[in-house]
Amino acid sequence: MDAAKSPIQTPRPPGARVSLVELVEQLGPRTLTAIGPLGDRVAVTGTEFLDVADEVTDASGTLLLAPSTASLSTARIGALAAAAAEHGAAGIALKCSAERMPALAAIADSTGLALLRVADRISWRLLDAQLTHLLGEADTVLAAPQDRGAEPLFAIANELAEFFGGSVAIEDLSRNILAYSSVPGQVIDALRTHGILARQVPASPYNDDQYRTVLRSDRPISYPRLGDEEPRVAFAIRAGALPLGSIWAIDASGAARLTEEQQRRMRHASALAGAHLLDDLRVHATNQRPREDRLRTLLTGIDLTGTEFAELGIPEERGAALLAFDVPGAGPTTIAQLRSTVIRHLALQRPDAVAVPHRGRVYTLFAASSVDEAVGVATPLLPLVDRLVGDGTRVAVAGPAHRSGDVAGARELADRLLEAADRSIDPSTSRIVTASSLRPILVVERVARLFASADELRDPAVDVVQASDQTRPIAETLLVWLECFGNIAQTAARLGVHENTVRHRLRRASEAHGIRTERADQRLALWLQLRANLHGAGPATDG
Repeated sequence: MDAAKSPIQTPRPPGARVSLVELVEQLGPRTLTAIGPLGDRVAVTGTEFLDVADEVTDASGTLLLAPSTASLSTARIGALAAAAAEHGAAGIALKCSAERMPALAAIADSTGLALLRVADRISWRLLDAQLTHLLGEADTVLAAPQDRGAEPLFAIANELAEFFGGSVAIEDLSRNILAYSSVPGQVIDALRTHGILARQVPASPYNDDQYRTVLRSDRPISYPRLGDEEPRVAFAIRAGALPLGSIWAIDASGAARLTEEQQRRMRHASALAGAHLLDDLRVHATNQRPREDRLRTLLTGIDLTGTEFAELGIPEERGAALLAFDVPGAGPTTIAQLRSTVIRHLALQRPDAVAVPHRGRVYTLFAASSVDEAVGVATPLLPLVDRLVGDGTRVAVAGPAHRSGDVAGARELADRLLEAADRSIDPSTSRIVTASSLRPILVVERVARLFASADELRDPAVDVVQASDQTRPIAETLLVWLECFGNIAQTAARLGVHENTVRHRLRRASEAHGIRTERADQRLALWLQLRANLHGAGPATDG
């Protein structure tokens, strides 16, 4: 079966075993391919992530997912495969280069253990979710698909609303309302009405705590009447360990405890919704490669056709924002994990988003009409990246770009923003940087390049004063004095010297070195040259 189609569409009797051959066929070659022959009768009972540092223990019928084998030698992989076969594993899924395929095929043949190659663009978390659904860890009634027309999520919401008697909403992880019920006579309150009209859950002081509880719980949660809010029942939508969203149903009965039937209905609706959301996520993931190629072309600005925005589904009149993610000291593995995290969490909220690794950073492009809109998208991503990838990631926001040819310039600006932020010693510099937030630094850096290329703009006396150890205190005093708008007392306090020392150094600058400060334009030119010289010698303070 092609990976762009849902695996849930294949009926399966409850309790039936799934063979390894069926798993590979269901997921398709764009997700999973066999390295060597597969045993016809090998049944898979579950999945488990394999830590290559640990010994393989009882793994009867388990498909082992091995994310960390890329750096292992062929001999080490062979030893792992032999141990897994000895303990009854159904197979090992791993990622590998095309060059290693013959050696791995030989390992599969010698150990009798199936080895499966996972496509590079498929994240391990998404693969685990797909396998979980296929193995029936979701509700087994998923195997009996119902004809729900073109809007299956709306049909699921309506069916649940008929049972609970109240309005039902299906939401993604960003609390966007993807579907809602429209059953005549259903109980509905002002909060739900507002959310449906805006297609976004209204802000509430209870939201964060409630959503955190729902997404962590393995059972439906009942919330009593709270102010003007009707009683609600909520349950997470998952595919295996991968959270996809949540379902919220107003409970017209107002009962304090959930019945077994209410719980069963919520689980059933969650499983059905999870299948559809997972299918959308799979289609998005398997169709990313051509889109990634388009973004790489846009980033370099080479061989543009002018149709890239249309192919990415981004309207030129609205424009596109570019986010550049930078992790200090990140290697290829971290960059790949960062890219996977970014696109996974943007996929449901921004279906037009595309992300690629490029020159040690990750860039993502999506439709946005302003920098502020893009900052709003980047802000909730940082805590997720911190948790899943590591602390210290910085994001530069550039755009909006309205034509294909604008994206390379946006990428160049994003790179400059990240580099300027790294050079700044201002502790208040945000982890999300824009041209507006770093404009003073950008101006000084551009002026430094201008001074470096045009000697006629430089005052030789300033260079002499700043270059000599004996006269450098004079240059330092001039810079601080200018930044204090000529206030002697403030200048002395910042330098930690007496006010008379400041006056003496200023006189020396004028009388001994001919540096003029009488007019505003003279003071401006002097400050720019002092700052430009400091920038050339090292990081400049942000005065």
